[in-house]
Amino acid sequence: MATRMIRRYDPFAEAISLRNMMDRLMESAFVNPAQWLSGSAGFDAPAIDVIENADGYVIKAALPGWKPENVEITFENGVLTLCGEVKEEEERKDDTARYHVREIRHSSFARQVSLPTEVEADKAKAEFENGVLTLTLPKAEVVKPKQIKISTK
Repeated sequence: MATRMIRRYDPFAEAISLRNMMDRLMESAFVNPAQWLSGSAGFDAPAIDVIENADGYVIKAALPGWKPENVEITFENGVLTLCGEVKEEEERKDDTARYHVREIRHSSFARQVSLPTEVEADKAKAEFENGVLTLTLPKAEVVKPKQIKISTK
């Protein structure tokens, strides 16, 4: 004869689970408040690298999962702005399908970088590969260092 275990309902176990969830919520709100200030709980502004060399600047932005057509790049008054926005797809192919969890609805970001010297925005290049956006902005000829040769008499 096989024995069968019967589990009894324990309301205290659910209360402890709820308390753990509330503790995590409060901890993330007060220990890491930056996630609430970004305007998007799902995606913060992308991590970037700004590299300066003699010819210009190279800016790399980590955008995993983003498509180039959802990212806009502008340059105005010495400020480079990266913006991205994705809205949920409204099209449903199966009317009988229903969501159990739905977190991928709308995501956006905006990130600005001030560059210390003038650049030639018309000659800028942007490439997107493996979730990394790479921008190359050449410095304006006016700000590039010039070498003056010394003549002898």
